[in-house]
Amino acid sequence: MAYWLFKSEPATWSWADQQAKGMAGEEWDGVRNYQARNNMRAMQLGDQAFFYHSQSEKAIVGIVEVCALSHQDSQTEDPRWDCVDIRAVRSLAKPVTLHMCKEDPRLAEMALVKYTRLSVQPVRAEEWDIVLELSEQ
Repeated sequence: MAYWLFKSEPATWSWADQQAKGMAGEEWDGVRNYQARNNMRAMQLGDQAFFYHSQSEKAIVGIVEVCALSHQDSQTEDPRWDCVDIRAVRSLAKPVTLHMCKEDPRLAEMALVKYTRLSVQPVRAEEWDIVLELSEQ
């Protein structure tokens, strides 16, 4: 299993919105960045990801899983743009802020810390475990 992180502005699509979709999940549409799109193309069913509230909150708030493989984004007819479907798994015990990630030297190489603008990014297994640990503190 691989790990990922999806960013969303809470005013556009929040963790509560994602949870409300239940087991059916929701298409992660609207991504128009080639690197983010390629990350989604690499995803497998059951891969897990952090759900990150960007903008004002800047915090990892939940865990989602990929429930449909990469397919044409329904929001465009342009064949260049794919997306996956994701469903909520659970909320984190407490949000893990970007500040917390930047302050932890073990996460210095995490994409969230180094490439803050990428909306869909990989997370290494050791980073996944550290974020979960921070959520429990």
